[in-house]
Amino acid sequence: MFRKHFSPFLALRYLKPKRSFVSVITLISVLGVALGVMILVVVIAVFTGFGEKIKETIIGFEPHITVDANGILTEWPDLMDQIKSVEGVTSVTPFVQGQVIMDFGGRRLAPVMRAIYPDEAEIARFEAIIEEGGEFDLDFDTVIIGDELARGMGVEVGDTVLLYSPSEIDTLVEAINNAENAQTAEERQEWFNVARDEVTVPSELTVTGIFDSGFFEFDSNFVMTHLEVGQTLYNLSGDVHGISVETVDAYRADGIKHQLLEAIGWQYRCLTWADRHQARLEAVVVERQVMWFILLFLMIVAGFCIMNTMITVTYQKRAEIGLIKAIGAPESMIARLFLIQGVIVGLFGVLTGLVLAWIFLENRKEIIDWLGAVFGIRMFAEEVYGFPDGLPAVVTFRDVFWISVGAFISCTLAALAPAIIAARLEPAKALRSE
Repeated sequence: MFRKHFSPFLALRYLKPKRSFVSVITLISVLGVALGVMILVVVIAVFTGFGEKIKETIIGFEPHITVDANGILTEWPDLMDQIKSVEGVTSVTPFVQGQVIMDFGGRRLAPVMRAIYPDEAEIARFEAIIEEGGEFDLDFDTVIIGDELARGMGVEVGDTVLLYSPSEIDTLVEAINNAENAQTAEERQEWFNVARDEVTVPSELTVTGIFDSGFFEFDSNFVMTHLEVGQTLYNLSGDVHGISVETVDAYRADGIKHQLLEAIGWQYRCLTWADRHQARLEAVVVERQVMWFILLFLMIVAGFCIMNTMITVTYQKRAEIGLIKAIGAPESMIARLFLIQGVIVGLFGVLTGLVLAWIFLENRKEIIDWLGAVFGIRMFAEEVYGFPDGLPAVVTFRDVFWISVGAFISCTLAALAPAIIAARLEPAKALRSE
């Protein structure tokens, strides 16, 4: 029984806080592990939260699934009926989407127009992000634009903007060029008549709402119009570009997509919100994995700190180790003594790191504001990063588990080399040195 508890007893005695050099470096080792665990948990939680925030923003603006045929859909009412019959689909609506020329007071930009039929699902989705205007008021003579686009062009609710189809601009420019190169006045007038007759009159629309999706790309590059406005601008008559599909769960959209293709046929193209933003989502995942790899070296540094502590203890206590071996202690008991020290340091370091990480994450907004005040900078400004509630962070059990286990194993392995050195110490040489 004594031999069973001897190694833990002596390991705790060696690590007992005293005013000695060993105690100082033991404390440094524990803090090294704690800081490594804290930084890993905090950074990975922030990256996870950032990824989740991006997903929520995309889902709040984009349809869960879009169905198209890489062109124009002509018999879309029948297609909509087929899509509605698929399990998991909650609503469908046709859309026309493409670039347009937007004119306001002589200032022109080329945003993307999304023309939709304002059904209940679309109204609910966009009313949640309407910043000015209050309601999702979309009619044949109205338009809703992003707040960054409105700010850039000086547009406010109630103003009137003009939307031109880019294809019509090409027709107009071609007619003017041909008129300039005409040989006779009659031929020139003929080309001007072509420009007058073939170019669609621009749509004059009143801004009834300004939305803030929280995503700069959407807010600076999208305008929302009624479906018939888009059909007019693109000369589609009653045709559309595609169909937006809402599902019971956006995160299950990929499985529902395959059911859709089986129901409507593989000649159509179905893209989920994740498919349309695959590059951006994969970039976040890659950055998170790279950060895992970089911060892993913190644990390696912490492991070296523990190894340094154990080696120092070994050489300072070599006389005691030699005496213990001289009275019959086996090498396994000596090795276990130093391994237990590594386990204790690792355990305290991991627990301390988790507590520090929890404190930081719970008070991250106040800490970031304080750091910003100290250094005189605005960190993670809302208008730049789009985080009104502060820096996002999501802590998952999986991340905490693997960080804790990895740190603990690193500390245990770091104590292995000093344990072997101590176990192989010869009693006679150890005692002679004293």
